[in-house]
Parts: sequence; C-alpha cells; structure tokens
Amino acid sequence: MRFSAIKGMHDVGPPEIKTWNFIEKIAREIFEQAAFFELRPPLLEEEALFQHAVGNTSDIVEKEMYAFEDRNGKRIALRPEGTASLVRAYIERFAGAGGQYSRFYYLGPMFRHERPQKGRFRQFTQIGAEVFGATSPYVDAEVIALANQLFKKLGLDSIRLQLNSLGCKDCRPVYRQELLKVLEPLREQLCAQCQDRLGRNPLRVLDCKNPSCQNLLQDIPKSLDSLCEPCVDHFNGVQKSLRDLNVAYEINDRLVRGLDYYVRTAFEFVSGDLGAQNAVAGGGRYDGLVENLGGAPTPAIGFALGMERLVSLLENQTLPFSNPKKIFIASLGQKAFQALYPFLFKLRDLGYWVHTDFEGRSLKAQLREANRWEVDWTLIAGELEIGRGLLQLKNMKESGENKEIPLESLLGFFEEMKRI
Repeated sequence: MRFSAIKGMHDVGPPEIKTWNFIEKIAREIFEQAAFFELRPPLLEEEALFQHAVGNTSDIVEKEMYAFEDRNGKRIALRPEGTASLVRAYIERFAGAGGQYSRFYYLGPMFRHERPQKGRFRQFTQIGAEVFGATSPYVDAEVIALANQLFKKLGLDSIRLQLNSLGCKDCRPVYRQELLKVLEPLREQLCAQCQDRLGRNPLRVLDCKNPSCQNLLQDIPKSLDSLCEPCVDHFNGVQKSLRDLNVAYEINDRLVRGLDYYVRTAFEFVSGDLGAQNAVAGGGRYDGLVENLGGAPTPAIGFALGMERLVSLLENQTLPFSNPKKIFIASLGQKAFQALYPFLFKLRDLGYWVHTDFEGRSLKAQLREANRWEVDWTLIAGELEIGRGLLQLKNMKESGENKEIPLESLLGFFEEMKRI
C-alpha cells in the first residue's frame, strides 16, 4: 500500500531545507543578540486557550482550528498560532521569575484547516517573538525593527512595513460606535460573515477580503481619528522611534490584523510578490491578553512571520550558505578502509564535509560517487599504500593532479589548507 502526504501538509527537504536552516540561523542570531530566550511550547493545548485568546469571531476559531476530544473527554487543539501558547507558558512558568525571563522567541509548526494555496498550508511554520511587561513605544519599535533586520539580512529590501493603531479599552469603544453608525445601514449589502461579525466585533469587518465588502468600506471612519490622547502619544512615539532606527513605514488605517487581542500598535510586513495573500509577517500590542488568560495585568507585544511565504520570496535569491570544503575517502580493500575510517571523524572535527564508500566498490565507481558529490579532494589508498604509510590526494576541482601524502601528515595538511 502506498501513502501520500495529507492535503495541505508537505515535506521540507533538499534542496529547500538549506534556505530554511539559513533563515532559522539568522533569526536565532538576531533574537539572541537582542536578549531573547528561545521557548518551545507544545503542539497541543486546551481548545479554550485559543478561544479566549484569539477570539470567537476570528476565522481561526470559527473555521480553521483543528480541535477534537481526547480519550479522556478533554477538548484540545493543535496550536493555530504561537502567541496564545507563549502567554500561557509565561503565566505558568515565568511571570514570577523576574524581568529577565520576559523576552522570548519561538520557531515551529502551526495548524489551520483552510484551503491550501501558494504560501499557505494546513501545517505551516512560524518564527515569532514576544515581549512581556513593557509599555514603552520604544519596545514596539524594537520588536518591529528586529523583524525588519531579519528581512534586510536576507536581502529582501522590497518588503514594506504597514502600521496602524487600534486604540485601547478607553477609546476603542468610541471607534466601535462610529463604525456601527456607518456599517449598520449597509448590513444587508455585507457578506453573511460580516453581518454576523457586525454585532460581535465590527472591527473584524475591516479585515474581510470579500471585494464587495471592501468596496462598501471606502468611506468608513479611521481608527486613528478616534484615538485618546495617551494612544496618540504612544503611536507618535512608535513612529518617532522607527524613524530614529531608519525603519521605513507607511500608515494603513484599515489594518486591524486577524486576531481579537490586539490593542494600540498593529503592523504588517507585506510583499507585492505574494499576490492577494501578501503579508509576510505581522503583529502588535496585546496589553490585556495575559490578564484575560489568568495572569496578572501585563502589557505585551509580539510578531510572527510565515516561513513558507518567506522561503518563496527567497527562491531567486543567492544566499550566503555555509559551504565547507568537501573530501571523499576512496579505500580499496578492507585493510585500507579500516585504516582510513577514523579519518571520517577527525577531518569532520576540523570542519570539513567528509564522506566515504561503505560498500567496497571499485575505484572507478568511487570516483564517480566523489564527482556526484562535487567534492574538492578525494583521498585514495589501497592496502599497498597503507602498508607504506602513504595515500594519494586527488584535486577534484582545480588541477586534477595527484600527490602523495604521508598518512601521519594528513591532519596537519588539512589544518593548513583551512588557513589558506
């Protein structure tokens, strides 16, 4: 019986895995240089965690979450996003540990049951970062700038940053009422989903991708016009901080993000190369979420980026992968193989890529294998050469010449080659 991957799930392997590893390496360096700790939450959480965090009016909870009852009758879910899990872990393990453990990053798979398309899968991978306990607009700008730094280091200069403020618990109700005044007369013209959302969270109507709804929203009030004075000051502070950091941005007063927990700062990084689903990364401030999930009142901000979309943007980029020099060991006879076998690990310890033939094939077959791997050198020895303490070093890239090297000088030779 033959099996295939489940629809919307995909394998990540050669050659694209090199791009994935490169992105993850750069991300780890950026976050750890900025005093972030890595946190790996479990894939499974209580379903109620996401219902309380993400919001029952979000597409994630309404339509996309993989939720089921386990054998003990408990409702659990595969995590559809990372922030709720990070908040749960922060409350459970780190909230009382002092300010040191308030900055986290994560890398891992998420799950949403939606229609698979380019850059969007049912199992997808996110890289994200969260900061707890900080109210300063400078922290908002720092988090945004870290994402921007990652894109710049990957050579993605065409990605644009969009910025908005959603207000706070004091001024958002004012904006909500302004929205309702405009949207209620249009209720029958809105799609069924927007009609349902109108009474529960009218801001979510702004996030609708239905073209007919978007046309109706051309003259709606702007959230920025309803901000209270502290929110105006905070938003101005974020903008000034981004300018100080030379991070370019544009105001998008329709940006609300797709999750219910955001307040004040909301942002997205978008690319014109991704079509309609153009967001590469997004995030914002969620000052009430920790308290909503059972913790003490704690301000917080974070973001997440989609690996699949990021990788697709790098398809035509030449990335500076780490490419160690390659050595193939070709041995003729069991005695020669046993003598050279330890050098597999000794040469790897020096930082070289090293492989050998384990099947005792002919020299011609082993040289074909070495060429297939595009090695720089092949070490060749039979039982006669081993008896004399020598081996042949064949240059596979430049001259193609052979030279004899004493076995006892092999490691010294390749240590010297690393310095050249």
